[in-house]
Amino acid sequence: MPTKRQKLHPRMGHYLTCSTPGEKYKAYVPALLPFTPRLDLTELHPLIEKANQALGRLDGQLLHMPDISLLLYFYIRKEALLSSQIEGTQSSLDDLLMYENDQVPGVPEGDVEEVSHYVAALQHGMNRLRDGFPLSLRLINEIHAILLRGGRGARKQPGEFRQSQNWIGGTRPGNAAFVPPPADQLMELLGNLELYLNDELSKYPTLVKAAISHVQFETIHPFLDGNGRMGRLLITLLLWHEGVLSQPALYLSLYLSHLLRSIEPYAYGRCVRGMV
Repeated sequence: MPTKRQKLHPRMGHYLTCSTPGEKYKAYVPALLPFTPRLDLTELHPLIEKANQALGRLDGQLLHMPDISLLLYFYIRKEALLSSQIEGTQSSLDDLLMYENDQVPGVPEGDVEEVSHYVAALQHGMNRLRDGFPLSLRLINEIHAILLRGGRGARKQPGEFRQSQNWIGGTRPGNAAFVPPPADQLMELLGNLELYLNDELSKYPTLVKAAISHVQFETIHPFLDGNGRMGRLLITLLLWHEGVLSQPALYLSLYLSHLLRSIEPYAYGRCVRGMV
């Protein structure tokens, strides 16, 4: 249970000293959005403009393709594979296609099933948004329920926000590398994130808004499992929903996988455990 607050810079949030039988630990509670004081992006404007131009070129290429559906069919599945491999699944694209065609894949079926659920979760989110449903906590829960409806996360409350403390690294909160907010803090933080996701008056470029939303979601870590996959889906859906891309064709798992493997091995292991 939370017992004491440790103050940080207002934009950074604060630590809560919490206790379990036999020990105390510090859980991090991020500040509510939008950040106060506002972020000064002056030095980043050239990079943001360069990134936006790259997104524009990508979308231009997509608009001129004669059959975008075929590209998206394989592209979505490739991203599903890479996103799932970050957490240790061993499926290949051949395995996934065999599974979808009722053939026996060459790896454990549970691995392929997880990848297949990622594809279904993304498609569900796109269909709901296309039908006018808001990018909301309800939709996030719906997507998460599909994402974890089978495989290793099936028993970790798919589609439900956690009601207990989780942690990243270590064997318990007391020796963890990072402890997200306590469960009794979740709804205020998630409600605030939902408002931020749907704030059409946000003064930040959509690309920056997507980055901030992703960081906030992963910091909150609202589920017992699947937070990394859900957070990466959130980036794709937000950029597509706000019209930055006409098709959901920007996926970051390959870049993140290369980035993680380039850092020190122990830190890589901790990051992987935190992203899944």
